[in-house]
Amino acid sequence: MKKIIFILLILVLFIPTNIYASSMIGYDMDTKQILYGDNIHETRSVASISKIMTAILACESGKLDNTVIIGDEINKAYGSGIYIRIGEEMTLRDLVYGLMLRSGNDAAFSIAKYVGGTVDNFVAMMNDKAKELGMNDSTFNNPNGLDDKGGNLSSTYDMAILTSYAMKNEDYKTITGTKKHTVKTNMNYYSWTNKNKLLFSYKYTTGGKTGFTKIAKRTLVTTASNNNMNIVIVTLNDGNDFNDHKNLYERLFNEYEGYDILKKGDISIANLKDKNSYYILDNFKYDLREYEKDNIVVDFDINDVKDTNNKIGEVYVYLNKKELYKTDVYVDETKKVTFWQKIKGLFHD
Repeated sequence: MKKIIFILLILVLFIPTNIYASSMIGYDMDTKQILYGDNIHETRSVASISKIMTAILACESGKLDNTVIIGDEINKAYGSGIYIRIGEEMTLRDLVYGLMLRSGNDAAFSIAKYVGGTVDNFVAMMNDKAKELGMNDSTFNNPNGLDDKGGNLSSTYDMAILTSYAMKNEDYKTITGTKKHTVKTNMNYYSWTNKNKLLFSYKYTTGGKTGFTKIAKRTLVTTASNNNMNIVIVTLNDGNDFNDHKNLYERLFNEYEGYDILKKGDISIANLKDKNSYYILDNFKYDLREYEKDNIVVDFDINDVKDTNNKIGEVYVYLNKKELYKTDVYVDETKKVTFWQKIKGLFHD
């Protein structure tokens, strides 16, 4: 066995903040790190942030550009709405805009009926997706988040998982990050402004969803990107939510920076004497603080003989001697590299 170790340098600053939520999480959507957490598995009514689940199921339906004829399902809606009418024609995509920007409960019912066939079937789809994503704290009883039938129950942790998943969908990402959207139908013209105030007041914001019921109180999901990090913050029962989100983003973006520690594809192992090309199949990214800068170690464990799949060893990433990541290393003997190419590869951007 041959082992090669090198150290990665990182820079960051810590800034404290005060938090007022009953439950709160700051979560990196790429690395899956919990950067801040308080009562993250507390299960309670989450109000309209549960519409994130409704939206992602619509986005994954393959029907976003289909025309929906609004039916009497909207008679069940009350509270916030986009005020569509029976017989009105609107694309599913525009209904999702109305759902996410204006928290339309009528839009939620129309989406649920169109995508699920019936509202009850759609609710079953919501719970199936939650189970698929490992949202173990969550139970959905309706597509809108109102407190009917016990409301939709979840935790800040589960809503962070859901949002991380949803933000990988380009349609969802575009819709949730839209500040204003206009729609013309066979019956009306609409101009909607997003209720997520951070989209207008905090430059790093990329999306999110507001929520409120008398039982849930104020709930909020927001996302923001900076310092090579894509973060979601979720708060439940927080009367100061927009300020708390902004303050926590400022803390996390000052305390952490995201680093691409390993990049998939060719990887350099400088002091191996052979000229073979080595590669890995996945990226590894991690958020680190300044005081952790000297404690990241990347360790290659290379065998003398490859297996039948061209695997020839492993690469490990450690922080303070704790293993963060491990992946297989493969060899491509048909592609040769020089010693200087190996050295150069250690210093890629």
